[in-house]
This record gives sequence, structure tokens and C-alpha cells, in this order.
Amino acid sequence: MSEEQGIPVGTVVVSFMAGAAIGTGLALLFAPKRGCEVRESIAEYTENTIDKIKEYTREAQEKIKTTINDGKEIISEKKAILTSAIEAGREAIQKEKELLTKL
Repeated sequence: MSEEQGIPVGTVVVSFMAGAAIGTGLALLFAPKRGCEVRESIAEYTENTIDKIKEYTREAQEKIKTTINDGKEIISEKKAILTSAIEAGREAIQKEKELLTKL
């Protein structure tokens, strides 16, 4: 793309690297904290993030377990209802057979 505009790729790369170096230098000059303070802040942030991830993981596991248990209860209820319906159907068929044999 840059070659289509008449700018060689090498010039673009060198310009990018120079800009990155200048930006890094300016960031170091105007940084409000020293390097060790920045590392401590990063370490604290990392620890807090890990703690939050662990907490969210625990919460998700609890919700999954609750959902699974609720699903098992619903399945058991539906199974009991279905079993009762099947038994009622069998009894109705048996009664109809008895009525038909009497005729």
C-alpha cells in the first residue's frame, strides 16, 4: 500500500521504529512513578485480577452445580408424572379390554 503512494516500505518501517522509540522515551520521562513503583502496581493489579477470576470461577461452578441439581429434580418430577400417566393409560386400556370381552 505504501509503495503505491511512492513511499518505500523500508522508510515506513524505520519511521515506525523511530516513532516507537521517541514515544517510549517520552513515556519514561513523563511517567508519574518510578520503575519499582510501577512494578508494584502491576503486581497488585495482577493479584487482584487473579482473586477476581478465582471468585468468578467459584460463582460459576456454584451456579452450574445448582442448575444441574435443578435439572435433575425437574427430570425426576417429569419422570414421575410420565410414569403415572403411563400407568393410568394401562389401567384404562385394561378396563376397555374387560368391557369389550363382556360384550
